[in-house]
Amino acid sequence: MNGHAILENVRRYRGIASLYRQTAAFRPGQSWSLLEQASEWEARALSELEAYFATRTDCSAPLAA
Repeated sequence: MNGHAILENVRRYRGIASLYRQTAAFRPGQSWSLLEQASEWEARALSELEAYFATRTDCSAPLAA
């Protein structure tokens, strides 16, 4: 997957997390569940970013002789 697609996924995941947080503000009875879902989407976004930068770091490292 190329960098642009990964960053687009991160944007979408964070957008979904934001919607869960907004919904939690209007549904106090379900807020804990909704905030947990938001946290899971944020974790997914972070995981994608970490994988993206890990591969970029591996590719840019000089080759050992």
